[in-house]
Amino acid sequence: MGGRLLKGDVEMNRVMTGAVAVALMAGAAVMSLPAMSVPAMAGDDHGNFMIRGLVTGVLPDTDATVRNGGAVIPGGNADTSDELIPATTLTYFFNDNLAVELFCCFAKHEIDGTGSIAGLGEIADTWIFPPALTAQYHFNSGGKFKPYVGAGLQYIAFFDEGTGQNRLGATSVHIDDAVGLTLQAGLDVAMGNGWYLNADVKKTWLNTEIAWRGTGVTADADLDPLIVSAGFGYRFNLGDIFGHGAQTASIDLK
Repeated sequence: MGGRLLKGDVEMNRVMTGAVAVALMAGAAVMSLPAMSVPAMAGDDHGNFMIRGLVTGVLPDTDATVRNGGAVIPGGNADTSDELIPATTLTYFFNDNLAVELFCCFAKHEIDGTGSIAGLGEIADTWIFPPALTAQYHFNSGGKFKPYVGAGLQYIAFFDEGTGQNRLGATSVHIDDAVGLTLQAGLDVAMGNGWYLNADVKKTWLNTEIAWRGTGVTADADLDPLIVSAGFGYRFNLGDIFGHGAQTASIDLK
């Protein structure tokens, strides 16, 4: 047990260090963009595009029904690990209030047996690709503090699934891709010249099926992750990159 906790602490420290390093490098890269001569990109607090670099916590709230040969294992459940990762968002503003945002990242999670199957330990691990697309309403467009809310969908693709400690004796593990409803609330704080600090919370509700091939063991799992992010953003006009001839016109939906 002590060795496993130590390994988990080392892995979390490695992820946190990597996330901070990626965020700092992304910030340095974006900060250098306005100084580029071709093309010049000036920050604009009312620009039609924003890119953010974030440090994100992915916190699944897992509840699973585990079956063996189709029969429910009484008290069997599972828990999916929390992870801290680098992430980014791309936001297009139709006007100062209405926008659409694409959130994306990669993460690796471990799945542990709990309840009556806790003795099995880690029963699976998997990489996920979880893009979320939300429609947003931004308040107080002329102020320094700009809260927003959003709603949309999150799609989670599972890949490179592993058998964990494989005390089930599985030949492989398969996890179905899933789509769920996402709600969002966040705050942008204007720092001037198009720069922002950001804090954001998303909650997704989704269900997936897990199969341990070669064993007859399956699970119906509600993952329902809470996704908490903090970082920085840079807002500008796409026309400053592609030229005025190719500038994407904002759509006035007021």
